[in-house]
Amino acid sequence: MEAHYPKYVLYGLLIVGSWLISCLLHFQFFHHSLFASSPHDSPPLIVLPLALDATSLQQVPDPSAVADQDVALTSAASPSSSSCEGRYVYMLDLPSRFDVLRDCVEGSPVFQDEYHMCSLMVNAGMGPVFPPATGNGSDGDTGVIPNTGWYNTDQYSLEVIVHNRMRRYECLTDDPAAATAVYVPYYPALEIEQHRCGFNASVRNGPSSEFLRWLSSRPQWEAFGGRDHFMVAAKTTWMFRHLEGDGDGTERVCGNDFLEHPESGNMTVLTYESNLWARRDFAVPYPSYFHPTSAHAVSAWQERARAADRPWLFAFAGARRANGMLAIRDRIIDSCASSSRCGLVDCSHGLQGFLTCRSPRRLVSVFASSRFCLQPRGDSFMRRSSVDSIMAGCIPVFFHEESTFEKQYRWHHPDPDNKNRRYWVLIDPDQVHEGKVDIEEVLARYTDEEVAAMREEVINMIPRFLYEDPRVRFKGNMRDAFDIAFDEVMARMRKIKNGEDLGWSVDDNDMLAPKDS
Repeated sequence: MEAHYPKYVLYGLLIVGSWLISCLLHFQFFHHSLFASSPHDSPPLIVLPLALDATSLQQVPDPSAVADQDVALTSAASPSSSSCEGRYVYMLDLPSRFDVLRDCVEGSPVFQDEYHMCSLMVNAGMGPVFPPATGNGSDGDTGVIPNTGWYNTDQYSLEVIVHNRMRRYECLTDDPAAATAVYVPYYPALEIEQHRCGFNASVRNGPSSEFLRWLSSRPQWEAFGGRDHFMVAAKTTWMFRHLEGDGDGTERVCGNDFLEHPESGNMTVLTYESNLWARRDFAVPYPSYFHPTSAHAVSAWQERARAADRPWLFAFAGARRANGMLAIRDRIIDSCASSSRCGLVDCSHGLQGFLTCRSPRRLVSVFASSRFCLQPRGDSFMRRSSVDSIMAGCIPVFFHEESTFEKQYRWHHPDPDNKNRRYWVLIDPDQVHEGKVDIEEVLARYTDEEVAAMREEVINMIPRFLYEDPRVRFKGNMRDAFDIAFDEVMARMRKIKNGEDLGWSVDDNDMLAPKDS
């Protein structure tokens, strides 16, 4: 027995070692199954260039968003094929040369400039987190804005926000033939922002023209000639419709011809403002500063907006235009400056005015402290400020019918058939110019009860005009601006795939638009 003792010890060690290795493998499998992200959060076979993922940029974490993200990544469930029927989307993978954020990598010196495109697009396009309020009023904060869920969002960031939202879409497919729609993650607004004004035509038009040539050569394009493709162009339609030779040749040329090409005309393009007289694209709201992670956060903000003290009768945030252009702005600023009942954020005075209007805490706080918010036209009919007023629970006052949500944001406008649900005021700018109408007098005629009713309509609209945090799975049952627009786009795509006649409708003012291409 003594001669064979080492052999039995060796056998015992082998048995114990095998048992330990088996236990370790089982534990590893269990751990991976329990904590790995589901296909719902990271769709299979969809590979995007790293730089196009704006979440990879340097960012200041939002504690509430991180907490919600932890829950989202461990509780997501893969959708059933039946729930995705008619809703599958194929997302194109673009070559890196079309990635305008390719230089936005961690450690890049471009992040030292807070106004650089890379700095503005952090946090999946939402921008830098609002810093905590100073508490002494130096930042213009009246104490109404929460410390989480609010970001310094650039008005042209929707392309990045939607792209990151689409990456989390539960019905992505790697099979173009099975898709109802093809999403094009190109950023035409960020591309043109690099050479928007003062450059020659080849510089302004060249990159987007090259992209459209590449896009129309893809096999996914052939089946429907691009009519099943959709994308976001985060500026007004006018910035993409400049034709060389327009004007007298003396003005500074801005914009390009991206939306004048046959290829872009075949796609469904979402812009901030569409041409009401010849609809070829579809208007969606500007992104504001509020990007919640849950329905509870939205409800909490709505309650804050209802309870906010509003000492100002009306407010305006904006600048005059050079050489007296847009004279209505001059009249508004003069009226506001001379009134003790107006909260004015004047952006007219050089660098100081620029910095003042780059302070979102100040802007939101002034709007949240006012009953009415004046929204004259800017370079075009729609202003990002109009959406900011909705977020603050402030009744918008328009001076052009083309600026109203009813005309522009038909998908997001609440119950357009109910004319009794008034949430806005329209003042004739010509009567203001001629001195026949005083803005303060008009607004002062509304009773407290009328103001309260209109403000309640505005506050109820907040979910329809905000964009959720695209990095996490939203908690609760609420449809935001993206959901509403996406549902309309998919309904349109299904009609195209079914060969239905999209046509055009006649609106209340009998303005006809040509039939879809």
